[in-house]
Amino acid sequence: HVQLVESGGGSVPVGGSLRLSCVSSVGYVFSSHCMGWFLQAPGKEREGVAALNIDGKTTYADSVKGRFTISQDSAKNTLYLQMDSLNPEDTGMYYCAAGRLRNGYCYSLLNRLAYNNWGQGTQVTVS
Repeated sequence: HVQLVESGGGSVPVGGSLRLSCVSSVGYVFSSHCMGWFLQAPGKEREGVAALNIDGKTTYADSVKGRFTISQDSAKNTLYLQMDSLNPEDTGMYYCAAGRLRNGYCYSLLNRLAYNNWGQGTQVTVS
């Protein structure tokens, strides 16, 4: 079981930036899991915003393309989400997730059903 701990959330003005971090308890997580960031806005379902497949390929929701960047630092067991040009629609709880491979790859990376390990979340408020 992979334990994930997010940090870096906070309150920022419209147009501001934040960088979220997600530290894994498992050192080999990036070589054996796909990783994703999800947003759960108030009153809405949890939705995928960015994901990183096992081959390094990234996937983004249309709403964040060009503004958010997902990356990893394997030496630090850490996943990042750089968020720029934030707007009020980006407000909510951000969760980091890790998903097991299926036949050596991950599919439907913005679907929460692709993941089986979740962090506790970090709150982002844009106003």
